[in-house]
Formats: sequence, structure tokens, C-alpha cells
Amino acid sequence: MKILYFAWLRSKIGTGEEDLTPPADVVTVGQIMAWLSTRSPGHAEAFAKPALIRAAVNQDFAGLDQPVGADDELAFFPPVTGG
Repeated sequence: MKILYFAWLRSKIGTGEEDLTPPADVVTVGQIMAWLSTRSPGHAEAFAKPALIRAAVNQDFAGLDQPVGADDELAFFPPVTGG
């Protein structure tokens, strides 16, 4: 699974992307976020407030209950504002 990080998430984690294989029982966006928070202190800090993070699966916005698979691209980013 390719995982992308944008903006302050990238800064806290220290990389813009990772190729990871989560445990077999980690199958939703929310579960991935919880699992990622255990990977390093930077991950823990980045995912400490999940309500401040948005996600996309294969470039489509996704909720925490969205299923994800091994071949998916999962992106995490702060809420987007515009004018």
C-alpha cells in the first residue's frame, strides 16, 4: 500500500510517502491511522488528533470507515480551504 503525507503531516513524519503492508486485520482508513500512529514518535504526533486529518483512497475523499486494500493509494492531508 502506498501512503502519502502532505503539509504538516509530512513534516512531522519526516517523509512524503511510504510503501507499507499493514497487518491483515487493519482494513479501514481509521484503522490505518491508528496503526500508523504506533510506527514512530513522528507518526504518533501526526495522528494525535485524527479529526484534523482528511484522507483520500485512490484520489477520492474517504471517511474513516472506507475499506482499503494492499494495492490502494492512501493519502493524508489537513483540511483544504479555498476561496
